[in-house]
Amino acid sequence: MSEPILTLSDVVVAFDALRAVDGVSMTVPRGQRRAIIGPNGAGKTTLFNAIAGMLPPTGGRIAFDGHDVTRLPPHRRAQLGVSRTFQITNLFPRLSVQDNMVLALRGRSPRKFSLFGTPDVDSAEAQQIAGALDAVRIAARADVAVRDLSYGEQRQLEIALSLVTAPRLLLLDEPAAGLSPSERSMVAGIIRSLDRDITVVLIEHDMDLALGLVDLVTCMFEGRVLVEQPPDEIRRNKQVQEVYLGRPRHA
Repeated sequence: MSEPILTLSDVVVAFDALRAVDGVSMTVPRGQRRAIIGPNGAGKTTLFNAIAGMLPPTGGRIAFDGHDVTRLPPHRRAQLGVSRTFQITNLFPRLSVQDNMVLALRGRSPRKFSLFGTPDVDSAEAQQIAGALDAVRIAARADVAVRDLSYGEQRQLEIALSLVTAPRLLLLDEPAAGLSPSERSMVAGIIRSLDRDITVVLIEHDMDLALGLVDLVTCMFEGRVLVEQPPDEIRRNKQVQEVYLGRPRHA
């Protein structure tokens, strides 16, 4: 097995008496595609927020690439190579696709204060931006205002924003949410084509989509890890069927 890039040890995230994440331990090898699934309220997004630094764990330890990042804020984790998308698009609608990409790239650059005024993109930055837009198949839309993109294209742009900073760990929070079947297929193709230098952990409610993209599945229930198995075994797992899909009416 590859050396782990992400290790969670007994991670707890509590809100008063409620343990939204209740002692989760998980090891993600470099280059792996991992899905985190489970019913609403299982703690998936809270766990994502803890990994990304949006919520400090109440207990436990999070390590990224050998660094203890348990108490690091999101921008420090981003500097180490952690990037994430959100369930709801988080874009600047009046700006062009290109300008959104410049903002994302400069946010982690010593040139971040050059955001004010007309952005002057150097050749290296232009290459990074073009590569990320090409990876998500919207390079031809670089000069279009974000508000004029379709919803599916906006989701593609969000992935590009995460890729432009050359992450080593990409956290995708429901990347296909709200998309049509053809758009879902497009997003699946984008994720499938990502270089294995990028480790991908995703939350996705569409079971067929998620299981078709990953090497291993972590199923959560009531803040805990219920089971970790490859996709084919998850499909047949009775516990997963009961907690994720619901018990049959005749059972």
